Amino acid sequence: MSLYKKLGFVNTREMFKKAMEGGYAIPAYNFNNMEQLQSIIFGCLESGSPLILQVSKGARDYANQILLRYMAEGAMAIVNSHKHPVPVALHLDHGDSYELCVSCIESGFSSVMIDGSHLPFEENIALTKKVVDYAHNHDVTVEGELGVLAGIEEHVKSEKSHYTDPDDVEEFVGKTGVDSLAISIGTSHGAYKFKLKPGEKIPDLRFDILDEIEKRIPGFPIVLHGSSSVLPEYVKIINENGGKMEGAVGIPEEQLRKAAKSAVCKINIDSDGRLVMTAIVRRELKNNPGNFDPRKFLGPAREELKKMIMRKNKDVLGSAERV
Repeated sequence: MSLYKKLGFVNTREMFKKAMEGGYAIPAYNFNNMEQLQSIIFGCLESGSPLILQVSKGARDYANQILLRYMAEGAMAIVNSHKHPVPVALHLDHGDSYELCVSCIESGFSSVMIDGSHLPFEENIALTKKVVDYAHNHDVTVEGELGVLAGIEEHVKSEKSHYTDPDDVEEFVGKTGVDSLAISIGTSHGAYKFKLKPGEKIPDLRFDILDEIEKRIPGFPIVLHGSSSVLPEYVKIINENGGKMEGAVGIPEEQLRKAAKSAVCKINIDSDGRLVMTAIVRRELKNNPGNFDPRKFLGPAREELKKMIMRKNKDVLGSAERV
């Protein structure tokens, strides 16, 4: 038996099937520490949403891979003891090497992403297939990527985006055997997704590309990265309490809801979680300058993040009460 099954995780195969049939997307939330993990777990349990817990290479280095594995295992103990448990996958976000994917699979991940999108097409196919061959021997699902998202998020960096070419997707999926495909249709990493002139409207996502991809690979699970909305209320709190985030802007939530009703069955959200935590911590420290107890500022931040997650699941992704 694969280790992830002993830990109580599931792979993404059945999750995605149900999401596509139901017209919603599974939330994929990144975490780096205990407070974020608590918010994600309890937010999804209380909203009745299936969940993909995402760990980046940077998070794995920051938290220590051994500690991280046991944090995730502890989270599953809470999920499984709940009166209404939800399915949870543990996923490697933006894996950049075969070796990293193998390491994660061996430590209990139920799903991995291998990001070869920066490589020439044939090299991307070769690397992705190598990971798929290993992962499928352990019943672990694999996400690949075609197209490049602009922006910066940890070790993922690109100054320009390159939309996914629909002409490539059939060959890529057929030759690699991936279980899902991350595409580029106008989302981007980080909190500064668009450079807008005064009064300029946020550009729409390229739903025409998404529609064409759906025609080429009907019924195949599609993933959107860089899908935080960079919620203005939290940017405002940050800027009012000593921060400097002028020009931060994200993906409108109505566009994400539209995407979630299509073949997009996994939507990644990382920056919004960071913004919520940072906003509340800044506000708490400014309002209580004598405080030196981390629980007094991390606790409120944790609760605010949980509320945001519950709202996202219900109003944006449509994943609430889908267990």
